[in-house]
Amino acid sequence: MPLATTGELVTRAATARSAVAAFNVITLEHVEAVIAGAESLDTPVVLQVSENAVKFRQGRMHPLARAAVTAAERATVPVALHLDHVQSDNLLRQAADAGFGSVMYDAAHLPYAENLAATRAAADWAHSQGLWIEAELGEVGGKQGRPPLDAHAPGARTDPAEARAFVTDSGVDALAVAIGSAHAMTERTATLDHDLLKRLATTLDVPLVLHGSSGVRDEELTAAVAGGIAKVNVGTALNVAMTGAIREFLAAHPEAVDSRAYLRAGRDAMVEAARRIIRLLGR
Repeated sequence: MPLATTGELVTRAATARSAVAAFNVITLEHVEAVIAGAESLDTPVVLQVSENAVKFRQGRMHPLARAAVTAAERATVPVALHLDHVQSDNLLRQAADAGFGSVMYDAAHLPYAENLAATRAAADWAHSQGLWIEAELGEVGGKQGRPPLDAHAPGARTDPAEARAFVTDSGVDALAVAIGSAHAMTERTATLDHDLLKRLATTLDVPLVLHGSSGVRDEELTAAVAGGIAKVNVGTALNVAMTGAIREFLAAHPEAVDSRAYLRAGRDAMVEAARRIIRLLGR
């Protein structure tokens, strides 16, 4: 099946008052697991490669991206490829050649004026290349390499009036909003500000994105989708499932040395984790 675009999947989900699941992938096992989960439910999905994942892959974007594209083109459901949390302009400019149809340009750690200027420049370039672009206002927090951020601290959350001006002036196609979630949570204890989400959804005319969704309980997540979230980013939940399954396998088979055996266990666990989230968002 031809590679889908994030923009078309998110637009379709927003129209249906549902959300598309967007999973951060690090290894080929992640890619295979997410696609298998989506195929089992006959549901579109987004594969995301973050700047941190590129750093892990020795700074080379293309090998993992090209593998993801190849897997996506052989999938039986629409699959899109998205470059997530990119801060490097050099990396951004490799996106189209590597097969990405969309990017999330992350300048949210900068003061507002600098965030806007950097995002405007990124949006202009992305649109010139036919790429759909997402940005962030407020700061979700928890990203690797940044100081910890209290998701409930004053100023951490997205202000609706500021967000409206930011979207208009930057020209982005979607906005990741800070409403109480945080990246890299291994426990599902985040409490979302649904009143703020309602005001953001009423104020903005672009799709809204939730980052840090691994730390959000099912009922909070479904309420967020009902409240206007159209793209839900998930990463840590896959890693928790994979790591737990590998630990369990190696504890039961201490003699194991063939990586295929424990990677299969990890991949199978990620399939089930992906299935649970995809099914949840389609309710």
